[in-house]
Amino acid sequence: MSIEIIPVKTAAQKKAFIDYEWQANTDNKNWVSPLRIERNKLLDTKKNPFYSHSKIELFLGYRDNKLAGRIAALTNENHNKFQKDNIGFWGFLECADDQEVVNALFDHAAKWVKNEGKDSMVGPVNPSTNDECGILIEGFDTPPFLMMRHTQPFYPKLIENAGLTKAKDLYAWFSGTKEANENITDKMERVSRKVMEKYNITLRNISVKNLREEIKLVKEIYNDAWSNNWGFVPFTDAEIDYIANDLKDIADEDLLYFAERQGKPIGFSVTLPNINEVMAKIPDGKLFPTGIFKLLFGIKKIKTVRVIILGVKKEFQPLGLGSIFYINTIRKAYEKGYTGGEMSWILEDNHAMNRAIEAFGSKLYKKYRMYKKDL
Repeated sequence: MSIEIIPVKTAAQKKAFIDYEWQANTDNKNWVSPLRIERNKLLDTKKNPFYSHSKIELFLGYRDNKLAGRIAALTNENHNKFQKDNIGFWGFLECADDQEVVNALFDHAAKWVKNEGKDSMVGPVNPSTNDECGILIEGFDTPPFLMMRHTQPFYPKLIENAGLTKAKDLYAWFSGTKEANENITDKMERVSRKVMEKYNITLRNISVKNLREEIKLVKEIYNDAWSNNWGFVPFTDAEIDYIANDLKDIADEDLLYFAERQGKPIGFSVTLPNINEVMAKIPDGKLFPTGIFKLLFGIKKIKTVRVIILGVKKEFQPLGLGSIFYINTIRKAYEKGYTGGEMSWILEDNHAMNRAIEAFGSKLYKKYRMYKKDL
């Protein structure tokens, strides 16, 4: 019985790398298929602006000439410059329950990252912490929300047996909108009004029509608000435009907020309809011949949402604007007929944010883990 790991060099090998995600999750009942066209875009090193400052090497793992796993090794120089680190990354892991193949995949990824001059690697990132990341370790009984992963339950064991250790856990919280709405107390609303009045803060919706200009404001706040967070790397203009362009077609403007002080944005909250409700009905990830119609007609019937990102400029973070955003988002989502929502992901040691979310009756229902390996 032989194991072979090969780097992806041809178009056929890259197609095999992408297609293997479906093969690896055939029996993963709560896994939700992404669109194949989106997976191709994510790994397109010529068009995805992430790769203007980062490198990626893809590997395929074979057991007796049968594809049994894949992994990517990455460098992200923007991350290292900002965090003053010297680390590489790994991501896009999919595999059979085969420890020897997984060991070999990690060995090859680690060797590539070390040859790039890095002293450790962290992951999974697909391809950065601004995209999908983490291995699911708790919460396998429900499907994932948009831009969240649902990996096989045997992955943590394989990864840890390959010599990787915990770097950080990421939390996902869930609440029904009816329950969350009922958990908003008079005191919460009274405190929120006082803060807004005292500091001359108002809320307005982010305009999808003027998204290009609004995104500039989002980027400015985000890069300030998150700069002290573990794993943070600033968006480039091209990256945030690229992501926003992909998400604008599903956005519900009523759930997009800026907090402004004296007319200047100081915080924002982005909640998106959970497109995975529709994607679950397109299991092969192909838009044609029927997937496009399921997508177009399904978007209007989505009943859940994900609070995908929230940021407040550092000087205003003590004001508790996160709770103000949550109150308004919950009220509006409930009014519009959404039945529930996920708040994710939140760092395990972001105690202030986790407490604020829990105060609305939310349940910590999924945990994801980031792993590291010294080289």
